[in-house]
Amino acid sequence: MADASLAQADLPPPFPQMDPELFRRRFGRAWSFEVVEAFDVGPRLRRVVYTAPDLDQFEHKPGQEVILMIPADGGHERRHYTIRSLDKAAGRLAIDFVLHGDAPGARHCRSARAGDRLTVLGPRGRHVLKDGADWRLFIGDETAQPAIFAMLETLLAGARADVFLEIESDADRQPLETRGEVNLVWLPRDAPAGQSQVLLRAAEGFELPPGEGHAYTLGETSIIRRVRQHLIGRGVAKANVHSEGYWRPGRIGGHEHVDD
Repeated sequence: MADASLAQADLPPPFPQMDPELFRRRFGRAWSFEVVEAFDVGPRLRRVVYTAPDLDQFEHKPGQEVILMIPADGGHERRHYTIRSLDKAAGRLAIDFVLHGDAPGARHCRSARAGDRLTVLGPRGRHVLKDGADWRLFIGDETAQPAIFAMLETLLAGARADVFLEIESDADRQPLETRGEVNLVWLPRDAPAGQSQVLLRAAEGFELPPGEGHAYTLGETSIIRRVRQHLIGRGVAKANVHSEGYWRPGRIGGHEHVDD
């Protein structure tokens, strides 16, 4: 495979052409990735591992994402996925996909085979682990687990974090390795995905520790918005509540920034 760096002109349509500096700030770098392997890491979670010839130049912060240009219906669909892990020495970058529905991302991870190639943009994303927090709170559903685990794994020894993760059932629990002092609570949902209120109830019942806290709320857009508003209403600084809507029921490609 040739150099992993691609020019804008190499990107599949209908990708917009723009000023190179604006492109870099908005999308990061364009890469040509190749699938190494794909396997299940849980009943509803599948991992795809990619490589590229100069993956050693890939610089990201845990919690950031890439944009996958997934072939679909004669064209391409743009889908945002968090980088689960990066091993530069081994030349391996992993992304975890939640197996639900018939969306382009789900079809890609189910059909991915060694040697398949994919155009990827990134890294990008502003919701990463921030310094200066006395405590951290992570709230999300299983679509947020890759991002949350990627951040938790980089906590320094003694760093405090409370985590509430909504899952379909206890079978979806995943092991976590971290040096931080992490209280991880798995919450099997009590209603269909997108309707369960377990995350909001967890936020309402969480006793805010003293000091400056940072909260990371990621998952279904409407629920994440309510959790965000609740935390801000209780006094967590708006700038310290990092929120992202990864999906919405009935909508394909529902990635949204949640700032209100």
